[in-house]
Amino acid sequence: MGQVAFDTQEFVETLENAGLPKDQARAISIAVRKSHEVADVATKRDLEDVRKDLSAEIADVRKDMEHRFDKVETQIADARKEAAARADKTDAKMALLQKDIESISNKLIIKMASVMVAIVGVATAIIKLV
Repeated sequence: MGQVAFDTQEFVETLENAGLPKDQARAISIAVRKSHEVADVATKRDLEDVRKDLSAEIADVRKDMEHRFDKVETQIADARKEAAARADKTDAKMALLQKDIESISNKLIIKMASVMVAIVGVATAIIKLV
C-alpha cells in the first residue's frame, strides 16, 4: 500500500507559527509521520491497481466459464445425438419384431385353418360312416 504524502517541514513551520516551541513542533511532526508510516492506508493508485487486477481476474474467470459452458454444450449435443441414434435402433428393432409377430400370426391362422379343415373332414367322414 502507498503512504500518505506528509511534509514534515511544513507541518513543523505551521506549528511554530501557531506558537509552539520548535522542539515540541518537531516532536509532534515526528509522531504524526510515524503514525502515517504505521497506518496501512490505500491510495487512489493502490485502489486503481487492485481494480485492474480484479478486472483481469474476472475476465479470466469469464473466459474459463465460457470455455466450460461450450464444453458442456458440446457434451449435451453429443448425448442427444447418441440418444437419437439409440432411439432409431430401437425403432428398427421394434419394426422387425412387429413383422415377426405378424408372420407368426399368419402362420398360426394358416395352421388353425388346416386343423379346422381336417376336423371338418374327419367329421364328414364320421357322419358318412354312421
